[in-house]
Amino acid sequence: MLNIKIDKRMKEDAQKVARELSLPLGTIINAYLRELVREKRVVFSIPPAPNRKLQALLKRVRNDSKKKRKHDVHLTYEEAIEYLDKL
Repeated sequence: MLNIKIDKRMKEDAQKVARELSLPLGTIINAYLRELVREKRVVFSIPPAPNRKLQALLKRVRNDSKKKRKHDVHLTYEEAIEYLDKL
């Protein structure tokens, strides 16, 4: 037996999803715990959100792309990664 504190709404939402999958919530939790033990890592399915600086850069690139602007800078893959790492 495992007792954990969880937000009431989260528990209700999880139980609803489990019912939709026709699985007991305990079975789903046990499967996640087995995977944690086996893999020794935690996988989150929500992709990380870019920070504000990267969001602004992506917006600028998207706008340039829509306006068909060409940039005179031609970088290799390695140069582009190095440039982005400096941002």
